[in-house]
Amino acid sequence: MPLFGPPNVDRLIAKKDVSGLIDALEYPVPWRVRRDAAMALGAMGGADAVEALIAALGDDHASVRLAATEALGRIGDRGAVEHLIGVIGSGSRAVEIRKAAADSLGQIGDPRAVDSLLACLKDASWSVRRAAAEALGRIGDPRAVEPLKVGSGDSDANVRRASLEALAALGWRPKGLLNESPGAATVSDRD
Repeated sequence: MPLFGPPNVDRLIAKKDVSGLIDALEYPVPWRVRRDAAMALGAMGGADAVEALIAALGDDHASVRLAATEALGRIGDRGAVEHLIGVIGSGSRAVEIRKAAADSLGQIGDPRAVDSLLACLKDASWSVRRAAAEALGRIGDPRAVEPLKVGSGDSDANVRRASLEALAALGWRPKGLLNESPGAATVSDRD
């Protein structure tokens, strides 16, 4: 830590100083230093930062928690999965943090996240439901098919679209759609 003032995150980034950025995650005031350090660690990647970013999920400031959640998704370390599931299950009132956790779980792609993501399909926020549908499509677990079918009828068009795209990624097509290839009849429901 510097003797005078907060760490200069831009300098730490320029030097690719991962350990300095990890130290900056614990700097008390201003919170922006911690947020910027988390964002930088996510952009730089590397397993060295995962433990510190997991600890930052419990930060007092929502912007720091959000940055840490997003950074863990960018890094993609499976060691963060249970902690990100915990973020979803914590009942956080911060919609952006729940959404970011669903996004990050989709980026990591670990099937352990499926049950929590299925629960997110019922979240009050359309952005969390959409992120969960997209994540389920990336993970590709067949347990998601039936809940995503329900999501395809969601009140929000973004959730409907994401659910249909996820279903397509899982190989499911609705009954009665015409196949666009010449001479083809219809595509059946492939449950």
